[in-house]
Amino acid sequence: MNKNQRQFIIKEIIQDHDVANQEELVSLLKKRGIIVTQATLSRDFALLGIVRIHSNGKQKYSLSAQKDDGAITPLVTHEVVGVESNESLIVVRTLPGRAGGVASYIDSVRNRLILGTIAGDDTVLVTPVSTKKISPLVKQIKELLFEKS
Repeated sequence: MNKNQRQFIIKEIIQDHDVANQEELVSLLKKRGIIVTQATLSRDFALLGIVRIHSNGKQKYSLSAQKDDGAITPLVTHEVVGVESNESLIVVRTLPGRAGGVASYIDSVRNRLILGTIAGDDTVLVTPVSTKKISPLVKQIKELLFEKS
């Protein structure tokens, strides 16, 4: 199965079911014979514009009708706990289990000052293209991740 087919099925499941978390979605995909990692799912969410909304007192995933227009605050802004740096690296702390999605979001911005990201469970390591650019990059990351709702 290719990426487009997988993403079509993800959209179909999100529209037909009240999916509350990624584990639930992984289970629904598995029932259809699709095995995915959380990192792949996070990338798919970013590409498809899937956001978490509140509905009937519960949270669920939904396809954003307003993808990339700035009207919906990305879910990641609520998942980031802090941003720290030293002379060579930047660390973004997240809620447990959310680092993959945050890293994918940071990557999707395609900031020319970022060489790449690596995600653990609750920590994202951001590697700058140059250690001379740490300060402006930290500022940009904070603006990106702590934007106002």
